[in-house]
Amino acid sequence: MVCLGNICRSPIAEGILQAKIDKYKLEWEVASSGTSGFHNGQLPDRRSMEIAIRRGIDISHQRSAQFCADHLAEYDFILAMDESNMEDILGMCSTEKEKAKVQLIMDYGHDSGIKNIPDPYYGAGDGFAQVYDMLVESIDGFVQTMILAQD
Repeated sequence: MVCLGNICRSPIAEGILQAKIDKYKLEWEVASSGTSGFHNGQLPDRRSMEIAIRRGIDISHQRSAQFCADHLAEYDFILAMDESNMEDILGMCSTEKEKAKVQLIMDYGHDSGIKNIPDPYYGAGDGFAQVYDMLVESIDGFVQTMILAQD
């Protein structure tokens, strides 16, 4: 799960997917990171932690980390929160196999035509709740797609 600073969207996404992994007893590993190193080592944004805990997920153990090219070999899927971060990740790819791993998380969401999870950092209101709901839907779609692919 990758966003820009790894303090808002991707920590929520990691927490949601980890909850699904636990619920369905999947043999998966999930992590999150940011394409920038602005917040390395920091906790998720307090608003991300608040919306997650209100929805039953604790992400307070997470710490921001920067995405690096090694992650392309380490993980089977690299799910970007938006097209800008996806382009940054694709720029690190050195093979077509690596590029094939990089996708938008919203590709697994509903068919609304929306491609990007908005960055709620500077917004006001219910931006974090909106992001959470979008991620739940997309991650549900991802999990179902992966489970069906295994059958």
